[in-house]
Amino acid sequence: MPSLDHPYAGADRSPRWLRGNLHTHTTRSDGRRAPQEVIDDYVARGYDFLMFSDHDTYAGPEHFADWKTGGLSMIPGNEITRDGPHMLHVGATRKIEPSEDRQAVIDDIARTGGFAVVNHPNWFEDFNHCPHETMKEWTNFTGIEIYNHVIGELPGSSYATDHWDRLLARGRRVWGFANDDSHQAKHVGFAWNSVLSEDRSPAAIVAAMAKGRFYASTGVAIGSIAVEGMTITITSPDAERIVAIADHGARIEVADGREMTLTVPDGKTTYVRFECCGRGERVAWTQPFFVDRAGAA
Repeated sequence: MPSLDHPYAGADRSPRWLRGNLHTHTTRSDGRRAPQEVIDDYVARGYDFLMFSDHDTYAGPEHFADWKTGGLSMIPGNEITRDGPHMLHVGATRKIEPSEDRQAVIDDIARTGGFAVVNHPNWFEDFNHCPHETMKEWTNFTGIEIYNHVIGELPGSSYATDHWDRLLARGRRVWGFANDDSHQAKHVGFAWNSVLSEDRSPAAIVAAMAKGRFYASTGVAIGSIAVEGMTITITSPDAERIVAIADHGARIEVADGREMTLTVPDGKTTYVRFECCGRGERVAWTQPFFVDRAGAA
C-alpha cells in the first residue's frame, strides 16, 4: 500500500510553532537600520528567531555578542549575492565566498554547515532573477522563497509557487520559505516561517527547517496537521478557505472554512500540499506530503 512521507510528525498534538524571518538586512549592507534597531523591532512583534542576511556579509555568534537579542534565537547566516542569483546560507558556520558557479557555492554550503535557499526567483521585469532551467540543473539546495515580501514593491512577483510545483512534480524535494526581505521598518512583519523545533536553540531550529518541519505564512496560522494512512487533516483558525494542490499546481480539492480532510487520491499523484487562505492576500503554505509507492503491491 502507498504511504505518505511528510515532515509533520507530532503536529497534531498542540504543537508550539516558533516564528521567524530568515531574510533581513541592516546597515551592515543595504538596510536602513542598525542591527540593534532591527532586532528590537522583531522582538516587539513577538518573533522567536531571526537571521541577518546582509549581502555577502556573514553574521554569526561572534557578532551576536555585540547586540542585545531580547530572547530571539539568532540564526547564523548571510545572503550570497555577488556574481549570480541570490541565495540564503541558513545556519552558516562561516562566510562562503560568492562564485559564478552557484552549484559550487551550494556544495560549499553543504560541506561547511547549514543549507541554501534560492531567493525571489521571479524578481525582475522578465520574472527571471533565477530561471527555472537553472534551478532544474542545481542539486542539493534545500528550498526556494515561495514568497518574498519586498519584491512586491519591485518589477516581478513576490510569489514563486509556480517554480515550486514544477520542481516538486519532477521529484525534487525542496521546501517553500516565506520571508520579509526587510530593508527598512515598513517591510517588517509580512512573511515568516513557523517551525516545529525541539527547542529554541539556533541549531535545533535550523535542523527542523532542513527537514521541512515548518510552514510558510503571510499572516495565517496553522493549528494542527494530522496524518492517518493516506488521509491528511489540516486545521487553521485564520483560514476562510483551504486548497489542496498536487502535481504541477493542480487544485484537487477546495474546502471553505477552517478545516480540510483529504484522502490523497489513487493514481499518478506524487505529492500534495495545502494553501490556507485568510482575509486579504494572507496565506499559509504547508510543505509537501510525498506519496511513497515503494511498498505498494
